[in-house]
Amino acid sequence: MNITKYRHPFIFYVLATCIPWSMWFTAAYLSHITPAGNIYTVAGGILGILGVSAPMVTAFIMMLPDPELRKDLHRRIFSVKSVKPAYLSLTIFLMLASILAAQAVSLLFGYSIDQFAFAKSFSFSYSLFPAWVMLFIAPLIEELAWHSYGTDCLRARFSLFTTSLIFAVYWALWHIPLSFIKDYYHSNLVETGALYSLNFLVSVIPFVFIMNWLYYKTDRNILVPIVFHITAGFFNEIFATHPMSKVIQTGLLLGLTVFLLVKERQFFFDRSCEDSSEQLTGKLMPVREGMI
Repeated sequence: MNITKYRHPFIFYVLATCIPWSMWFTAAYLSHITPAGNIYTVAGGILGILGVSAPMVTAFIMMLPDPELRKDLHRRIFSVKSVKPAYLSLTIFLMLASILAAQAVSLLFGYSIDQFAFAKSFSFSYSLFPAWVMLFIAPLIEELAWHSYGTDCLRARFSLFTTSLIFAVYWALWHIPLSFIKDYYHSNLVETGALYSLNFLVSVIPFVFIMNWLYYKTDRNILVPIVFHITAGFFNEIFATHPMSKVIQTGLLLGLTVFLLVKERQFFFDRSCEDSSEQLTGKLMPVREGMI
């Protein structure tokens, strides 16, 4: 279908920011109440998961009244015909390859080979679920927002390059309140130092470009970014990775992003948007560069 049907980016992104932020800043306050009590811990955990879910709920509310958007959503979740084996392999294994390569490079700078051992614990905790559960739940919920409505409502108005850049900056900022919630991944990351916090913000850029490249190459299949997002979190947690190796990983992914931008210049920079069936054949539909 024509993705210009996804036509309300302003409403979507305002709601997808204001609702989670209000919940997360409240959760941050509760997480620092001393002495900590179970009621505050549970309340903060509930607010945390509700905040993550808010963009998905917003997206579904905006889509479900429209029969065309409902049909499009169903196709993109339950049909995998457009996911070719090459893109499926990249979706599943690219982030594993990148972290292993980064750890290998770090050995040249004197970092320990022990990074290749499995981690004894996760780098964060969550009050309602075990950390490993959140590694699956959070990406699933997020991508049902960002790649059901959020990405397409930008792509309907901008080139894929501009879409990805806008969303990468937005998504990095969207996570900021989480850095104030005690024991969350982002708050623990802040405690490791400014370099590693900055690396997280920068790493979002290549991650979004590569994920969106896979998303549109597979005819906007939502399962692709869900799996890609899950593997990113999972593989970056299971090894005893030194934080500097994650900086190196960002550099490697940035290099891959530049390669894709050069190799697929028209795919990223053409200011037209494709409907899902025409995209794979290379036919393009004109659209204005603007945002409402």
